[in-house]
Amino acid sequence: MPISPISPIASSITPITRPGGAQDTAATSNSAADFGKSLTGALDDLDAKQKATDELSRAAATGDLQSVEDLMIASTETQLATQLTVAVRNRAVESFNEIMRMQL
Repeated sequence: MPISPISPIASSITPITRPGGAQDTAATSNSAADFGKSLTGALDDLDAKQKATDELSRAAATGDLQSVEDLMIASTETQLATQLTVAVRNRAVESFNEIMRMQL
């Protein structure tokens, strides 16, 4: 089971250099959509990893598993992906709370 590389997020970020205008809003909207697609893709990937690990676990429980290494690799990948997702979520909640505490 080959491990797919993580795509860089920085390539989808478009710097805005023009002072306020309709084009700036469009660039920000496009960047936000790309970021949303990245998050959705990452969550879909995590879900697929969890399903694959569940299938391998069922195969191990029924005695149909051909290679224990495949189960261990899938389990570790799923664990790391879950930890990353939780860390990103915690950082997002922390950032949101910090923004809410700002005084205008």
